[in-house]
Amino acid sequence: MSKGIVLSLYDFTGEACRPWAEAGYTCYAFDIQHDGWKIEGFGKDCGGSIHYRKADLHNRETLNAIQDEFSDQNVVFGMAFCVCTDLAVSGAAWFAKKAAANPSFQEEAVSYAVWSSKLFDRLQVPYFIENPVSVLATKWRKPDYSFHPYEYGGYIPYSKAEHPRWPEYIAPFDAYKKKTCLWTGGGFVMPEKVAVECEGYHGNGYSTAMMKLGGKSQRTKDIRSATPRGFAEAVYQSNQGEN
Repeated sequence: MSKGIVLSLYDFTGEACRPWAEAGYTCYAFDIQHDGWKIEGFGKDCGGSIHYRKADLHNRETLNAIQDEFSDQNVVFGMAFCVCTDLAVSGAAWFAKKAAANPSFQEEAVSYAVWSSKLFDRLQVPYFIENPVSVLATKWRKPDYSFHPYEYGGYIPYSKAEHPRWPEYIAPFDAYKKKTCLWTGGGFVMPEKVAVECEGYHGNGYSTAMMKLGGKSQRTKDIRSATPRGFAEAVYQSNQGEN
């Protein structure tokens, strides 16, 4: 029997959900890249699962539909990893060109974070909205917390040090820097840091390993925005409560 429901928006990899699913929660990872609806189970003894569901979260009606679907269910936690392409200050060199093509491009991007927070507020659950250093801080509100992946690398056991999907790019134990900001609500508890030694760092915000990535492909974006596994585990441990 499921312990409760976790909603994760703009989530392609499902890594943020994994600790919850392994502990017996039913998780829903919504993202436009998913192919329909796929379920990853974690064994009958556990009862947890991750439902990967295709959803256009840039359509407000989609968020309204999610709210309607889960409003009377046992949702216990929420998270959103809003697309940072039009928000991150690392892409400021392209802002003027984007504004010439669409003067409201950033207001639209900010609205997705705001809509996500309102969804979780209405569901009355602890939550966070994640983004790198971005214009959300000036066009919405200041972030509540920030962290680097290596600061939570100590939550990853030695047997799982190597990244399961992209070990050639993501350092073992998430031992890299990438300043990440959180906008939180609903009683979210920021986990204590258990840091590991950190690898080289470049001024553009990417680790030595991630500097190997080139181009603007969707794969490159997915890898650079992958949820740090140590942070995901830490968030679960500090927010799972008595469910």
